[in-house]
Amino acid sequence: MRRIERRPSPGPLNSLQYWPRYVHPLRVVWNFLCIYAAKYAPSLALKSFLYRLTGMKVGKNVSVGLAAVFDIFFPHLITIEDNVVIGYNSVILCHEFLVNEWRTGPVVIRRGAMIGANTTVLPGVEIGEGAVVSAMSLVNRDIPPGALAGGVPVRILRPRADAPAEAKPEEGEAGPCGSTRRP
Repeated sequence: MRRIERRPSPGPLNSLQYWPRYVHPLRVVWNFLCIYAAKYAPSLALKSFLYRLTGMKVGKNVSVGLAAVFDIFFPHLITIEDNVVIGYNSVILCHEFLVNEWRTGPVVIRRGAMIGANTTVLPGVEIGEGAVVSAMSLVNRDIPPGALAGGVPVRILRPRADAPAEAKPEEGEAGPCGSTRRP
């Protein structure tokens, strides 16, 4: 379940029109400069340093692929623990500006998780320790520790090995592509 805070739009326009009420424009400019400099930086250490300048919590040995983008309005709501890999051109968001409301929520990526290329992570989700999210996924809900997840919207393709029996597919049950083969 996503942990998001909903707020109504303060006037007749869509909520994005009011963003300067929520975040100081100079803060957004600073976040933009740091995040976009990191987007193409060749050094992983430099990327982590630039992300930390925006208020993101970034652990040790974090690898962020080329062209990955993080939320420029609320990057302080992002926590990335140690040894995480985030793939090429992925997007991590902590806000949603909608027509009649806007939402914010923290994104937590636990230790040892891996996010495939071109994946979008929506606000208010947690990706569990050691979880793997396949490329081109839309993460709109929590991913349990050690699970393999993927798709649009994301679903659990394989739970962790020590998951309770009721969480595992039955032997011979069709897999995500109709296959009955078990890994």
